This record gives sequence, C-alpha cells and structure tokens, in this order.
Amino acid sequence: MAEKKTKTNQYEGMFLFGSGAATEPQAAENTVRKFIEQHGGNILVLKKWDERKLAYEINKNKRGTYILSLFTAPSTAVTSIERDVKLSEDVLRVMILKADHLTAEEIQNHEPQKPEPREERGFGDRGGYGGGYGGGGDRGDRGDRGDRGDRGGYGGPRGRREEPAPEAGAGAGGEDR
Repeated sequence: MAEKKTKTNQYEGMFLFGSGAATEPQAAENTVRKFIEQHGGNILVLKKWDERKLAYEINKNKRGTYILSLFTAPSTAVTSIERDVKLSEDVLRVMILKADHLTAEEIQNHEPQKPEPREERGFGDRGGYGGGYGGGGDRGDRGDRGDRGDRGGYGGPRGRREEPAPEAGAGAGGEDR
C-alpha cells in the first residue's frame, strides 16, 4: 500500500512560560523541544527570546519568559502541539504561525524590542494627562470630536427635560374627580 504523504510546513512558535522559567531557561527550552518533536517536528532555531512584565496577570504570574522557535512540521501537528500546551501547567500561552518567508538566520538574529514607557494617566483633579476622568482635557494631535455635535451639559442634544407643573386643583390622590 502507498503511504499518504503529509505536507510539511515551516512554522514560527512563541511559547510563554511563567516567571519560574527565568531561572531555568534550559528546562523551558526542553519542554518546547518535547512538544514539537513528539509530533514529528524538526527544530531549526530554539532560543530564549525575552523575559518581561506581562500586560495582565496570567495564572498568578506577573512576569513571563518567551521562548522563540522556528521549526518544520506536518501541517496536522500544529493543533496537537497547541492541545499539549493547553494541557501543560508550565506554558501559559502559545502562538504558532506559518513562517515560510523566514530563515533560521533571521530568527536567530531577532532581538526583542524594548517596551515603550506608558504615559501616566490622571484621574479627575489629581493632575496627569488630559485632566483624567471628566476633565475634558486636550486631545493633543487627535483633533476635536466634531462628530459628537453640541452635547451641551445636562440633557444632551435634546435639551432639558421639563416636568409639567402640578395643577392647583389636584387632590392628594393625584387624580381629579
């Protein structure tokens, strides 16, 4: 019988480990190697890419270590690798992309960009950028919001809502008889 030929593609994988991997990067690399090779993958590049503060806490981790890999594998292997990562307690996240356009040298020389410092945002009258909540501050280079129309204050574009004055002859029950 003829064997069914599966297509092999080149992939780039970014694996996010918790803060413990910063002290043991070799163990994290071995974990990634195991995930890829057990599903028929061949690793071209595997390296610790960066260790940084996460944008939000993931499984009680505030910092994470990224492992970058370039590998070839059958097209069916990606879903199996992602499934194994979800079952693993060591790996927080994974992203695998098709990367036929990359070379091993490009991945090997790729260095992380340093995150840009964020501007502090103020709150109300406590100072900071733009006057904070309700301060209405300066929109800087983003221009004005002409699409909002004249909202005015209370009541918005419809104006104030006027309650009718109670009639002089109305009784305590609120109805006239």
